Amino acid sequence: MVTLSVIGTVAAITMPTLIQNHQKKIYVTQLRKIYSEIEQAFKQEINDHNAINLKEAGFKSKEFLNKHFKVIQFCERASCYDADYKNINGKTITTGKFGWLNGNCIIMASGAEICIDGLGRINTYNGYSSYYGITFIDVNGSKKPNVIGRDAYYMINWDDGVLDTLNASPACRTKGICDGESLKAIRESGKTCQETNGWGDQACFGRLLNNNWEIDY
Repeated sequence: MVTLSVIGTVAAITMPTLIQNHQKKIYVTQLRKIYSEIEQAFKQEINDHNAINLKEAGFKSKEFLNKHFKVIQFCERASCYDADYKNINGKTITTGKFGWLNGNCIIMASGAEICIDGLGRINTYNGYSSYYGITFIDVNGSKKPNVIGRDAYYMINWDDGVLDTLNASPACRTKGICDGESLKAIRESGKTCQETNGWGDQACFGRLLNNNWEIDY
C-alpha cells in the first residue's frame, strides 16, 4: 500500500508536466506543417510566374490564399474571429486585434487560421534590400489557449518565399550580411519570447528555428 501511495503521489506530480509537454509538441508539429505548406506555396507562386521572387511575381495575399489553400472562411484585412492573445507571461498583447494587417486571413480545413500580409514593407542593410510582410499562424484557430509561443506565432514572409523573423533577410540568411549580429542572434533579438507584446516580437518563432523545432521555453 505504501508503494502504491508513493507511485500515486509521483504520478500526480509528474502527469500535469508530461501532459503540458505533450501538448507543446502537438502545437509545434502543427505549426511546422502549416509553415511548410505556406513556404511550398510561395515557391510554387514564384515558379508559376517565372519570377526571381514574390515581389516580381506580383504577390497579392488574397489571390495567393484562395489559390493555394482550402479556404473554409476568408476574412479581408482582419482576423476571422475576435480573440485576445496573451504572451507566455499572461499579459494581453496590444496588437492582438491585428491592427498591423495589410493582408488577409483565412480559416483552413484543419481549423487553423493564417494571416498573410502583402509585401508592403522593405528591409535595407548594407546595400541589399528585400520586401516583406507579416504572417500570423494560430494552429487551432479560435480554440484556446491563444498564447503567442504556444498555439500562435508571429513571423515574417520574405520576398524570396521564406518564413523567418524580422531582419533575417535573404541577404542575412544566404550571404551572412546581417544587421550587426549573427542570424541566430537576430532571430531572438528584442523582447524575449515570454514578453511578446506585438507583431515585431518574434523570438518565440526564432527560438524554434534556432533549436530545430524543439520547444525549450
